[in-house]
Amino acid sequence: MKPGIHPEYRPVVFHDTSADVYFKIGSTIKTERVIEFEGETYPYVTLDVSSQSHPYYTGKQKTFATEGSAARFKARFGGFLNAKRS
Repeated sequence: MKPGIHPEYRPVVFHDTSADVYFKIGSTIKTERVIEFEGETYPYVTLDVSSQSHPYYTGKQKTFATEGSAARFKARFGGFLNAKRS
């Protein structure tokens, strides 16, 4: 690696504010904020969503497409298609 062109890789504390969970992960993200975590001072970054709060990872995601679009159309409008014309 060329010296002086790469950002500093260091442990950073990420805080998911919606789930109030802290993660200590290696990162090159730039931040001026710091936090005391596990007895040491680390750079600090807040997040709105992480794997602890995102519906996909928590299992609270709603499933919409359980059947095909043709079956959904027939369920909604099948009565009109089968109705006898007078």
